[in-house]
Amino acid sequence: MDQFMNALGPQPSTRMMNPGQVPGQPMIGPPIDRERIYAWINELTNPETRENALLELSKKREVVPDLAPMLWHSFGTIAALMQEIVNIYAAINPPILTASQSNRVCNALALLQCVASHPETRSSFLQAHIPLFLYPFLHTVSKTRPFEYLRLTSLGVIGALVKTDEQDVINFLLNTEIIPLCLRIMESGSELSKTVATFILQKILLDETGLAYICQTYERFSHVAMILGKMVLHLSKEPSARLLKHVVRCYLRLSDNPRAREALRQCLPDQLKDSTFNNTLKDDASTKRWLMQLQQNLEAPLVPDPRGMPAHS
Repeated sequence: MDQFMNALGPQPSTRMMNPGQVPGQPMIGPPIDRERIYAWINELTNPETRENALLELSKKREVVPDLAPMLWHSFGTIAALMQEIVNIYAAINPPILTASQSNRVCNALALLQCVASHPETRSSFLQAHIPLFLYPFLHTVSKTRPFEYLRLTSLGVIGALVKTDEQDVINFLLNTEIIPLCLRIMESGSELSKTVATFILQKILLDETGLAYICQTYERFSHVAMILGKMVLHLSKEPSARLLKHVVRCYLRLSDNPRAREALRQCLPDQLKDSTFNNTLKDDASTKRWLMQLQQNLEAPLVPDPRGMPAHS
């Protein structure tokens, strides 16, 4: 699950430090056997040895800092990873994906997330339109574990891209209609899938272009607001501080748009106005601050802005 949490940013560490390790510094592990890494990368191009190479390299992606350039610039490697992805398409419709198939393709996706995260390879990864090959996985609706794991790992790749706050990433995601896919998962996915999908929406909203895009029409805004409202209602029954944090941040960012702010005055869920989430947020100062700021924004007098969201006819 590490790749999904990495997409959301730093999380509290649960690993024990080595003796003498300075807190905050990387763990000191055994030296990296680079020859073994090179051999595994070479084995990716051989269908007979690929499955084991995928498994071993996915385990090493956190400890080999330059693994992404090594993967990207080695002959045939990315083609082999893309072949793993395309081979799974036949198992998603009809939904017959097995746990073994899911684990294998998710190891390939973990390596692609490594490439998407690295500053030297991220731009080329985007220019090659590789994320588009993951969108069919985000379209799936089966709730079995193999499919949930597949969606979650695919979201992790997109999450790694938006973490960089780069304009090219936001433009690419807006032009390829990632928002409806995220909204579908936010409505019906598992808690962890919902969390990563909401994080992606949050990062898009925090970009000026992304906020303007969502607030450009009433239909786009109302779809986002409807899904967020359903999530708040669900969270009031099954609380998750981690998910609620991203939902509140999305609402707060929407309130920066004058027309959206006016609409939120009418449709903000009551649970965000009363004490419903006091216990959930008792140890989360930043989310409590965002919620207070949201309420203050909605209480402020309306300032008309001709660039805002067109009113619904």
